[in-house]
Amino acid sequence: MRQASTTLTVRTRGKGLTDISSAVEAQVRDSGLGNGLATLFCRHTSASLLIQENASPAAHRDIEAYFERIAPESDAYEHDDEGPDDMPAHLRAALTQTQLTIPLVDGHLALGRWQGIFLFEHRGMPHEREILLHVIGE
Repeated sequence: MRQASTTLTVRTRGKGLTDISSAVEAQVRDSGLGNGLATLFCRHTSASLLIQENASPAAHRDIEAYFERIAPESDAYEHDDEGPDDMPAHLRAALTQTQLTIPLVDGHLALGRWQGIFLFEHRGMPHEREILLHVIGE
């Protein structure tokens, strides 16, 4: 069993989904591991990770609109230290995931045909986010 780890830095444009599939796949390939598991961990409380549809922009817009409805910006939240999108960002992150585990088969992520890995930015302003990638296998 061998292991490899790295940190991916992702710049977002503000709220929305950022496809990080290629960057993750490149790091997995560089690890030289053939079969095992890749774990990704988002080091933030106002962004998250999703495996989602990678072909239709309409799917992304629907996902983003859904989260706008269930955790809208509002002055009703007590926690607003960083602005009106602060608490809604935390709620959206709580409803999604901060870590993903994906099987590694023959040196590639075992994603389905229409699946991609996305950083889901929940804040309105652009941010630089850190994603830790750990690969274990042989």
